Amino acid sequence: MPNTTEITVSQLVRLIGLPSSPVIIDVRIDDDYALDPRLIPGSTRRSHKTVSQWAAEFKEQKLVVSCQRGEKLSQGVAALLRYEGIDASSLEGGYEAWVSGNALLLTPDKLPMPDASGKTLWVTRTRPKIDRVACPWLIRRFIDKNAVFLFVSPSEVLGVATRFSATPFDVDDVFWSHRGEKCTFDTMIDEFGLHSPALDRFARIIRGADTEKLDLAPQCEGFLAASLGLSRMYRDDLAQLDAGMLLYDAFYRWCRDATDETHNWPSTGKRVK
Repeated sequence: MPNTTEITVSQLVRLIGLPSSPVIIDVRIDDDYALDPRLIPGSTRRSHKTVSQWAAEFKEQKLVVSCQRGEKLSQGVAALLRYEGIDASSLEGGYEAWVSGNALLLTPDKLPMPDASGKTLWVTRTRPKIDRVACPWLIRRFIDKNAVFLFVSPSEVLGVATRFSATPFDVDDVFWSHRGEKCTFDTMIDEFGLHSPALDRFARIIRGADTEKLDLAPQCEGFLAASLGLSRMYRDDLAQLDAGMLLYDAFYRWCRDATDETHNWPSTGKRVK
């Protein structure tokens, strides 16, 4: 049983992908990381030797620290962070327990290099509808909580990408784009290795709505309508993205936790006339 400064794999699994998910600090030594360079979703790598240098980056955030086995490195780092006034716990059993539990893992080899502030920078076309909200949602919930997204004129996406070292997505002739009948959201799930029953179910809804194949899932038509409605409500693309995150959070929770739940009018009691 974990103590009050630890979190179990099963507890952390339930938080991954939610707005309240903690930042995971991976403090595995380089030799251990080289043996398996995958990451717990939402992870950022830091050295246990330089805690005092990077702790301030995470003020006011909730952290979970993971090393190879959940022993001296992660527990020591978490204790130092708590000394700095940061809400930090260590992962019971560490990375090995996460892998043994068959939990979701991120393949980071295609992840763009972060900028000087540690954030990844992405650029796409203005006036997002579905894929250009879906991809930022996936990135912020499972890959980089602090990722920055730029929305520019379609003709300027590649130029902005070059000048500002940003990663272009959901435009023609770039790596992060549609492939065959799949949309950019599918590409990101494939390349980052983020397949899970919930995300795969959600991807089908997004693909159907984004590619006008509304028969892929019963939810596609409603999801398309909600997405188009959001695009009419906001002139500011970033404001639309912020509002859209709640829609995507709700659909993800349905895909993960509520697909078997139904809602009917109560069969007993009197109706109010």
